[in-house]
Amino acid sequence: VQLQAFGGGLVQAGGSLRLSCAASGFAFSSYGMGWFRQAPGKEREFVAAIGRSGDTTNYANSVKGRFNISSDNGKNTLTLKMNSLKPEDTAVYYCARALAPWGTPRTAETMYAYWGQGTLVTVSS
Repeated sequence: VQLQAFGGGLVQAGGSLRLSCAASGFAFSSYGMGWFRQAPGKEREFVAAIGRSGDTTNYANSVKGRFNISSDNGKNTLTLKMNSLKPEDTAVYYCARALAPWGTPRTAETMYAYWGQGTLVTVSS
């Protein structure tokens, strides 16, 4: 299993970024996926998750209405579209694959077995 996250960068507050996660080595359409983030000096936290079918999602309250998670089973790619970015969104963002082929998106870190290397998002004020 390999997950490669990319798309991070420096953006001004109020701006947008699109993160992608290229997945390989497993049946992408059989597993839910998630995004987590870790800010400097803080623990890693849940951001968004999507079920294996792509039609169920879950978001952290802090990003609800601003971020959108989607998956493309044909391209084995997970995407996180981030709008109205705030300085507090600054973090390393990680994509992850669910531990088992559950149908519903999971929010707990322990429910994920494989992690990408992370991509840094910096939001300036």
